[in-house]
Amino acid sequence: MSADALTVLRDALRTFSAERDWDQFHTPKNLAMALAGEAGEVIEHFQWLTADQSAALDDDTRAAVALELADVLLYLVRLADVLDIDLAMAARRKLAINGERYPVGLARGRADKYDRLS
Repeated sequence: MSADALTVLRDALRTFSAERDWDQFHTPKNLAMALAGEAGEVIEHFQWLTADQSAALDDDTRAAVALELADVLLYLVRLADVLDIDLAMAARRKLAINGERYPVGLARGRADKYDRLS
C-alpha cells in the first residue's frame, strides 16, 4: 500500500470517526486493544489448520479473513493517526533496521532471530 493510499485511508477514517463522534473513544489504549482483538479474530481462522491447509483456504474463509485483515488495518491506521505517527515512514525505517539485523548472507533460508545468526 502506498503512502498516498494510507493517507487517503487515514483521512477517510478521520471523517468516519468524526461523523459518529467516536474520537472521544479513540484513545491509544482503546485502539491498541481493539487492534489486538481484531488480530485475534484473524488467528481464529487459522487455529488448528496445518501449514498446507492455511495456505489453501476455501473462498468463504478467504473472504472472511480479508474482512478481518481489513479491521486490523483500519485500527492500525487509526492508532497511528491518533499518535501522529507516519505509518509509511515508520514501516520504511523498520524495514531498513531489519535489513541490518538480517543480512542476506546470514539470514537467507533461516528463521532464526537476528541475535542468533552469527
